[in-house]
Amino acid sequence: MYRSLNEYIALLEREGELVRIGAPVSPVEEIAEITDRISKMPGGGKALLFENTGTEFPVLTNMFGSERRMALALGVGSLGELSARIDGLLKEAAAPRTSLTDKLRALPMLAEMARWFPRTASGRGACQQVVHTGGEASLAALPVLKCWPADGGRFVTLPMVNTVDPETGVRNVGMYRMQLFDDRTTGMHWHIHKTGARHYDACKRLGRRMPVSIALGGDPAYTYAATAPMPDNMDEYLLAGFLRRRPVKLVKCITNDIYVPADCDFVIEGYVDPAEAKGVEGPFGDHTGFYSLEDRYPLFHVTAVTHRRDAVYPATIVGIPPQEDACIARATERIFLAPIRMALQPEVRDLSMPEAGTAHNIAVVSIDRRYGGQAVKVAQSLWGAGQMMFNKYMLVVPSGTDVRDADALARFVRRLDPVRDVVRSEGILDVLDHATATPGFGGKIALDATAVDPGAPVPDIPALPEGFRTDLLEKWGVALAFAEPGACVRVPGGVKYLAVFDSAAAELTARELLWLAAANTDPRRDVRAEGTALVIDARSKRPGAGENPARFPNVVTASEQIVALVDCRWAEYGLGAFVESPSRRYRRLLLSGGAQW
Repeated sequence: MYRSLNEYIALLEREGELVRIGAPVSPVEEIAEITDRISKMPGGGKALLFENTGTEFPVLTNMFGSERRMALALGVGSLGELSARIDGLLKEAAAPRTSLTDKLRALPMLAEMARWFPRTASGRGACQQVVHTGGEASLAALPVLKCWPADGGRFVTLPMVNTVDPETGVRNVGMYRMQLFDDRTTGMHWHIHKTGARHYDACKRLGRRMPVSIALGGDPAYTYAATAPMPDNMDEYLLAGFLRRRPVKLVKCITNDIYVPADCDFVIEGYVDPAEAKGVEGPFGDHTGFYSLEDRYPLFHVTAVTHRRDAVYPATIVGIPPQEDACIARATERIFLAPIRMALQPEVRDLSMPEAGTAHNIAVVSIDRRYGGQAVKVAQSLWGAGQMMFNKYMLVVPSGTDVRDADALARFVRRLDPVRDVVRSEGILDVLDHATATPGFGGKIALDATAVDPGAPVPDIPALPEGFRTDLLEKWGVALAFAEPGACVRVPGGVKYLAVFDSAAAELTARELLWLAAANTDPRRDVRAEGTALVIDARSKRPGAGENPARFPNVVTASEQIVALVDCRWAEYGLGAFVESPSRRYRRLLLSGGAQW
């Protein structure tokens, strides 16, 4: 695969997937605003290489921001090739082997699998061509981004955080954002559900300082693997080896015993001391499209910074979708569907997590239905499986349905009984979910469409009173209303679904409203049956009122000043025709001038 991030950049350039920006740009908000405009273009725009960042290092953004670039990053012509490869591998591994001949036929497969395991090397790697330790180990030299105006500071957004279980010695590579507090201290934003947090708790029990090393760049397969929902105690570098078809070569860090990829671009070495008081981290404009607000997280202390001589600093921008994280999620769908079918739910045929759901909130699953209630079993099982436990809304459809075809899905939703065919539950939610009053825990809903005839007749479209939007009524059966929080909205007769939004959202598209509804609701509080209709209250939640959360965040938008700056400088960037700032569209949703209401 790729021997460096620069090698991947060269491929992107040859394939017409990269734009170099030679004009001077600031890592403070300007790079993020440019990237946000490009990443929301049809097809995800281009990858962007900012060559003049005020530091010695260029910045690469949007490198995974299209399905084509995601496939290029993983060394395949299409993501479907990964699905076929994994399906074939698992079928071969599970095939019965009753004879010696059958067993001998498995040897080539076993030999190939053995080649994926990471390997350690002596000496230093390319990532250690330049070494800074002690007082010279400063993060000030790196072009770390501040993305949004209410962010608490600059954040490392694509870190591969390497930790080791102190009790078993098993390695984990996760991706946890890191806020810079000073030149040698950052926050370590690992949630309670994450493996890094479990390693931290184990070190705390043992009274040990926790070594941590952060790798940046190198083969894009490393970065993807750090985001992947691998089972606990499974090595992410093994997944990277599978994707690369060759093992990851690891070298020992300079100031701790962690091993990192030899060919990555940067390594930030250091430690977390569990005996030390946690620091206040955030706010941060997050992938949910809202700010995640201040909270307390462990402090990471830098002991060394090493890098390649030709290092490129990789970064991602998250915020209101679509962003490049949606393309990463599509790769995860393709890579992990086969293991889900084999190990967890053999009746599952396909799985999609639409970009409006920002990774977790919405899932569409097709299954082979053989008996009544099977969709309930599938939903409950998936809600207990790895990162699927964070899902809030699930639509279960029969096999043969294209789970990515909105028209096909609408035929089922339109004909559902929204009261009878609803499966309700409670469970774990993402810590970043801002709608629930109990952080990390809330409601879940599945719509069981597996017994629905998509060709059955539907009731006549009702005539709605003035003030309701009807553009989703004929296709989806959904009426839209817009009112201030707390105002009463009656369900019109003949309506199956009513979704109520803030008045400021009245001009958003259907896709944008789906994102807002999934983000702003806790199904146990905000989704109710009213007669024969299902009502979804997707309005902002006044903090502390009734069962509302104690804090409620703002949507993520650029400041008027940075939007005006990028408007003025657009021709300098060499990006072609002018692209309007998405933030102009979403500023009407702001509830205040800061990160929260």
